[in-house]
Amino acid sequence: MAMINPGSELPSTLGGAGWRPRASSHADEVSGGRIWSRCGYRSEVERLRAVLLAWPPDSLGSIDSPRDQLMTARVDPVAMRAQASAIADAFHRSGVEVHVARPGHRAPPNVVFMRDLFFMTPEGAIVARTASAQRAGEERFAAEALAMAGFPILCTVSGHATFEGADALWLDDNTVLIGVGFRTNRAGAAMVGAVLAAQGVSTITVELGPGVQHLLGAVAFLDRQLAALHPQGASARLRGLLGEHGYRLVELGPDAELADGKAMNLVALAPRRVLMPSGSPRVRARLEAEAVQVDEVEVGEYLKAAGGLGCLTGILRRDPNT
Repeated sequence: MAMINPGSELPSTLGGAGWRPRASSHADEVSGGRIWSRCGYRSEVERLRAVLLAWPPDSLGSIDSPRDQLMTARVDPVAMRAQASAIADAFHRSGVEVHVARPGHRAPPNVVFMRDLFFMTPEGAIVARTASAQRAGEERFAAEALAMAGFPILCTVSGHATFEGADALWLDDNTVLIGVGFRTNRAGAAMVGAVLAAQGVSTITVELGPGVQHLLGAVAFLDRQLAALHPQGASARLRGLLGEHGYRLVELGPDAELADGKAMNLVALAPRRVLMPSGSPRVRARLEAEAVQVDEVEVGEYLKAAGGLGCLTGILRRDPNT
């Protein structure tokens, strides 16, 4: 490399004429949407603007033992793809931008449950590290889709830590609840907490019981101060935290609509407006009694894979809290 003669003008690459310093913060660059795609949210209920779904991979058609793939029954890939298209259409009709990851034949079958594979913070994504051996490596397909769409990745959970995105829910605009159980361990919660702390966000861990897969299955936020609870999944601590933060709780009775139909595994489109799985009239009536507007979509093939609408929907962006 040529040396610069003393006294000569520095080239722009060394800070001379033509050099322009980067003045804006990363947060400003994300919110501005010029360098990075706009992303992030601080609430589970503000108007939904963008989601990430996964196109069902070919591997769904070659499952010998559903149980060995954490599923309850064989999945029909053609039928699931039809449902995936219908789900995307339902979001489009509600004004939601839909990004679709297409991992192809390389991907393991559970990659369809995109909510588990990342958690989007106001400044970018935390890529998960799934707890089961069957799902190891799914995270790379989520990371690839996020990067290709221009969303920043702040952290990938690593080491012996495990974290799944469905275990992180916003309690208020400065606090995230993290469920700790057999999917997310304390090391994973700590890694997520460190990323959020750098953004001025506090985290509270909540122990999940043996019958609870994710925190997302224990509570569903419906409005800024309204939440639905799974009767068996919601612990006394979770109830107490919600009460301390001013939430009124809608108790849903234990029945097949929750256990088999995963009726509470829904997605909030806006305050008191949700998209939920079809075929659960009792839960729908209970929500409508709380003045919640309900749209429905069929997710039967996903139910065979032991997940629901909330599980398959990766949340990318919501409106700022109002």
